[in-house]
Amino acid sequence: MKVIPTDQPQRARFYIKAAGVFFVCLTVGLYLWSQNSGSRPRARAAMVWIPGGTFNMGSTVAADDKHREEGPAHMVTVKGFWMDETEVTNAQFKKFVDATGYVTEAEKDLSAKDFPNAPAEFLKGGSLIFKHTKGVDPYQCGTSGDLPWWKFTPGATWQHPEGPESNIIDRMDHPVICLTWKDVHTYAEWAGKRLPSEAEWEFAARGGLKDKAYVWGDEENPNGKYMSNYWQGNFPDVDKGKDGFTQVAPVKSFPANGYGLYDMSGNVWEMCEDWYHPDFYKVSGNDNPRGPALGYDPEKTGYGEHVIRGGSWLCDEGYCFRYRPSARQGLDALTSTNHVGFRCVADGPIPAKK
Repeated sequence: MKVIPTDQPQRARFYIKAAGVFFVCLTVGLYLWSQNSGSRPRARAAMVWIPGGTFNMGSTVAADDKHREEGPAHMVTVKGFWMDETEVTNAQFKKFVDATGYVTEAEKDLSAKDFPNAPAEFLKGGSLIFKHTKGVDPYQCGTSGDLPWWKFTPGATWQHPEGPESNIIDRMDHPVICLTWKDVHTYAEWAGKRLPSEAEWEFAARGGLKDKAYVWGDEENPNGKYMSNYWQGNFPDVDKGKDGFTQVAPVKSFPANGYGLYDMSGNVWEMCEDWYHPDFYKVSGNDNPRGPALGYDPEKTGYGEHVIRGGSWLCDEGYCFRYRPSARQGLDALTSTNHVGFRCVADGPIPAKK
């Protein structure tokens, strides 16, 4: 019988190569589809997608003169964007400083020439630090310039948040604090991100819920559970720490909101891009609004205030009921404190190295 020779080894190699090419093409195709698909944005490490939409910005609590800056409530539309799932931490800010050599404003002394009326001790680099103050009625105090529970502390910086003797060695997962608006803006630019507008921040904080008092719903302590880090007790005398903390807490210490964002209530205030004015809502637009052209300057310092949102560990229900999504306040661009931090947002892809 005549035997017909075959090329089975060669044919097998052909099929193996063809299969390899097919799987490479399939992998590349799926990757490109995931990058460009507009129907369902892909979650990225440390950021979540906020879909945008229309919501009622502000609150009817503004009828109370204590919170007039929250009104009038008005319908606002924002576009979709990405947002950091947590406040920027000490570890993340350290990465930025290590890469750039950046020196924060609190680490620099001020010039007597630029501030001729300032006491010499206030020209030293440092931050405003909260101190427990007994026997003080907060309602009898005047403007922010004479609140007795704030002390300017030389040497209080992001690496030493209570002063030169303190450190962040065991607090790398805490929100970075003791920064000015310039500091956080510089970080955001380095990271290829930006600060959120006030409208974006409130929309994200509400987590998809409609007209709720808190970022988790209408009940402050559902089933007796504390949902954020704020003050419990007689402010500014004693914080009983019923929520588990009497100072700044690590990020993710409390449940995320409906969009997967942590600590949008309490812990530290979060800086926004917009300038602040208590009456801005009376003239605010409705489509992706931005703040006023100039910041409110009640202390006549020449440094306007930017919006801060979310409240902090120092907010309490009686004196500073601002750990609600509609609450807003201002902070001047030159001040750094130990109860204010930030998180970033972005409109497009973030550089992988950041």
